[in-house]
Amino acid sequence: MMLQDRLDAIKTDFEAKAPLEALTIMRNATDMLHASGLAERAIGAGASAPNFVLKDADGADVTLEGLLQKGPLVLTFYRGIWCPYCNADLKALEEARPRLEALGASLAAVSPQTGANSRKTRRDLGLGFPILTDTGGEVASLFGLRWTLPQDLKALYQQFGVDLPGFNGDQSWTLPMPARYVIGTDGIIRYSEVNPDYTHRPDPSVLFPVLGNLAG
Repeated sequence: MMLQDRLDAIKTDFEAKAPLEALTIMRNATDMLHASGLAERAIGAGASAPNFVLKDADGADVTLEGLLQKGPLVLTFYRGIWCPYCNADLKALEEARPRLEALGASLAAVSPQTGANSRKTRRDLGLGFPILTDTGGEVASLFGLRWTLPQDLKALYQQFGVDLPGFNGDQSWTLPMPARYVIGTDGIIRYSEVNPDYTHRPDPSVLFPVLGNLAG
């Protein structure tokens, strides 16, 4: 099953159960994010990727420079353990990981959640790639991905039990737009995909030809 088919199934199930008012708030927030132009202004293909130092789930420092020493990098930004769409995306990337590695690439994920939540994500989803903690979304901001939740969406998340300060260990109520990048060993972004709508994600298979071209 393609990733988008899985995401559509999650969305259909959620929308069948959620109150109309909640759906309206969530759709309006997505529409607002689309209209803001933030995705279009985010860093894209052809630009140099900002270097970073982040902690992995076990508390070790991980740098972009260090990751690129292994070869091209597939870097994915996601919202957190509480997001079923993000978890489906991570599982799809894990399924694609053997092919990505065969093409010479490594894979890493970035989210604002705490290391404890990253460890739980890694364990629950059986991930074989690092999850990096971007406290406060500082690296997401460097890539142009960070946004602040509007008050009505913040209140809705609290109503649903999605306590972002608890999940993320900071009070900012910010999230990254979901995004994927392929970064060459020279630090140049060769592929970028950013979508304000977290219910739509490209299948990991679109990365294969990009990495194939890098491999020559």
